[in-house]
Amino acid sequence: MSGNIRPLDNGRKVVVVGAGPVGCLAAIAFAKMNWQVEIYESRPDLRLPSSKAATQQRSINLAISSRGIAALRAVDASAADRFLETVIPMRGRMIHDRHGNLQSQPYDRDGQCINSIDRALLNEELLEEASAVPNIRLAFKHKVLSADFDQRVLVVQDVTSGTDTRVNFDLCIGADGSYSFIRRQLMRVVRMNFQQEYIPHEYIELKMPAGQDEHGKPAFLLDPNHLHIWPRHSFMLIALPNKDKSFTCTLFAPTVEFDRLITREDILLWFQNHFPDALSLLGEDKLLEDFKRNPRSPLITTKVMPYHYKDRCVILGDAAHSMVPFYGQGLNCGLEDVRVLLTLLREECVIPSAPMPSSGDPDFIDQKLCKALSRYSESRHEDVVAICELAMDNYVEMRHSVTTPFYIFRKALEDFLFSLTCPRPTSVSSMAEPLSRTAFPTVNPRGWLPLYTMVTFRPDISYATARRKAARQATILTTTARLGAVAVGATSFYFTLRALRWLWSERMTS
Repeated sequence: MSGNIRPLDNGRKVVVVGAGPVGCLAAIAFAKMNWQVEIYESRPDLRLPSSKAATQQRSINLAISSRGIAALRAVDASAADRFLETVIPMRGRMIHDRHGNLQSQPYDRDGQCINSIDRALLNEELLEEASAVPNIRLAFKHKVLSADFDQRVLVVQDVTSGTDTRVNFDLCIGADGSYSFIRRQLMRVVRMNFQQEYIPHEYIELKMPAGQDEHGKPAFLLDPNHLHIWPRHSFMLIALPNKDKSFTCTLFAPTVEFDRLITREDILLWFQNHFPDALSLLGEDKLLEDFKRNPRSPLITTKVMPYHYKDRCVILGDAAHSMVPFYGQGLNCGLEDVRVLLTLLREECVIPSAPMPSSGDPDFIDQKLCKALSRYSESRHEDVVAICELAMDNYVEMRHSVTTPFYIFRKALEDFLFSLTCPRPTSVSSMAEPLSRTAFPTVNPRGWLPLYTMVTFRPDISYATARRKAARQATILTTTARLGAVAVGATSFYFTLRALRWLWSERMTS
């Protein structure tokens, strides 16, 4: 074994490819189940100062909500509490119109919130947690060159030295992102349905610097407890708060719109027309610098099926289901993948502590592990498709619908029905025990539940269940509205007819 990887003790070994948040959480989870764990990451250690400048250029701030928090707590409750100390709660959307007027739209009647956290900071914290676990070994700048799942062997190259090493494993977890190498290798041994779609929109990150308070100390220029949105129908600007009092802003727009922003004058004039209040906070020079330095990045949706091969490999997170970021569920869904997989491993009584009886035999299959991975593929796919499609739908809501009277009225009506039928709030802490035993304990949620509440604040309800229930509720509202329109029309017709009869009788008597 190469360089900085110490030999592991005897026992079953899982190799995790990818040291992002999902890969780190999966590694910690398996290590706590007494697997021997190795993590291979092709990039340098994110915690090194030399790595941080690159990560600041193209990472949308993460919004971690109840699903992600539930997954963290299922693996390590104390670590989850430490992570939450670094977040900034956002209790609603703050809508900025063209004239600088503000409108707050709370996420939840009970004050539940989503939490803004810097992607790199979360990743660093998870790497620190993984580094502290004795049976986890990390190898950075180690690139996987090939994978033979039948022989349970990876070929890994130390990028620094150029040395290739054969790495044996009992289980391989691919958590290596949207352009996953492990997924491509998996396609060679399973009949994988694969769908990848680039939407005709892109994003670029901008930075809103901190201001100063009356004492000269750093201060937020906007309310830090909101996710700020400048919706402009076909495009939008959003801003999420950071601990240093700055905001990370992300501009989402059609590719053709970005193509028009060529010169300094083009960019400034466009912002003056569409985001005048944001421009004054961003600063012209800083805006132009960010446009020049930060790349335009694509938005991609990836759907695959299945996610596993026998008892040898499974893919998680963006490797299995990259999605557009408009529901804030990419990270949450990836972390939830880990929790769901853990519950299935427990249900199938997969015992990791002892080595396989026929270690080294390519024909041996751990039937319990194989069944757990098969159940994961079968059960998780519907949820993943649901949230990928909901995320795309939410783009229209964020950049346009939130400004319409119909949306505001419908949201108020749903909140009223929610309060009427579900008077008691449901907290993440109260779900901890059932979520550790069952992937999604609530199969038939009761009462009227807004879609956003189910997706964001109810980890006990699967994405697919949430989507089906929301569709039924939408049908009820639509049907009720149509019946109401018919009733109003019939009533109007009745009274009009009576008035005409009265006028006719008056004319006849006169």
